[in-house]
Amino acid sequence: MEFKRSLGRSGLRVSAMGLGCWAIGGSLWYMDGDIRRPLCWGDIDDRESIRAIRCAMELGINYFDTADSYGAGHSEEILGKAVEGRRGEVVISTKFGDLFESETRTWLGHGHPDGKMTRDYVRKACDASLRRLGTDYIDLYFFHWKEYDAGLAADLVSVLEALVDENKIRYYGWSTPYMEQASVFTKGKHCTAMQYNCNIFERNPDMLALCREHNLGSIARGPLAMGILTGKYSRDSRLPGNDVRSRWNLKEGRIAQQLEMLDAIRDILTLDGRTLPQAALGWLWALDPQVVPIPGFKTVKQVEDNFNAFEHGPLTPKQMQEIERVLKEFPYNLIELG
Repeated sequence: MEFKRSLGRSGLRVSAMGLGCWAIGGSLWYMDGDIRRPLCWGDIDDRESIRAIRCAMELGINYFDTADSYGAGHSEEILGKAVEGRRGEVVISTKFGDLFESETRTWLGHGHPDGKMTRDYVRKACDASLRRLGTDYIDLYFFHWKEYDAGLAADLVSVLEALVDENKIRYYGWSTPYMEQASVFTKGKHCTAMQYNCNIFERNPDMLALCREHNLGSIARGPLAMGILTGKYSRDSRLPGNDVRSRWNLKEGRIAQQLEMLDAIRDILTLDGRTLPQAALGWLWALDPQVVPIPGFKTVKQVEDNFNAFEHGPLTPKQMQEIERVLKEFPYNLIELG
């Protein structure tokens, strides 16, 4: 397996695994009626986050994905500090489309109350991300509103192409699991990747096929199924109140089903000495050689452990076949959009 690959139809060369920077953004909340709920991943240590990013760079990982809303801008700021002086060595993607209040770390919803993005909003969001990242260009700029009206999206292509012409961004894409939305962006000259949930439990064959057809990079968000595929959680686990997963029902429903399926395929995933996270990454590399998983992280150890997946590479065809055989015995739907 090649350590680096071209990202879609761009000239960008990225490591076969990137890092997702949602968790290192820290505190972010939203109001669910009168209840304040988390959109974050528990406590963070900014110094450890910076060490982890720099560790990844030393190992050869050069692709980092963030968003303006992660930690209400804090993730972009930390990433910018971590790569300061080495900007040319990394490929950075960030996202736009959300409203948030930095002072209170509150997510306010998507880009405009009337449901329509404006060119002025996109430009201001881009400039704000550039400031927080401490850079004068963004390598890959993702739209972060997955259900946005596809009929309105052509205007977004126009403003994104203008930002390319102004050298503020190099390429762009859409973070969405939906074919109708993504198809609009494929017509853009500098569209080069799509980002969508993809892991052993969450499949999206239509988006994978679209990326193949149009020579677009497939950025796999949630490659470890929000931690389920690490094997750290059971039906008796408890998560802190400042963790986005604190509302999980581990006793029944979708998460409980995934835990049950993981138990059934655990030995297949780890039979050649891989850890579960390394096997989950290997599954994605075996699925398609152009898929770039972006596991999240908060510590140096997590980065190092995930990097060691390269020692094993893709799962073998036999492992892939056995996993599918076992999972087909379950009555649960593996294809989930969003």
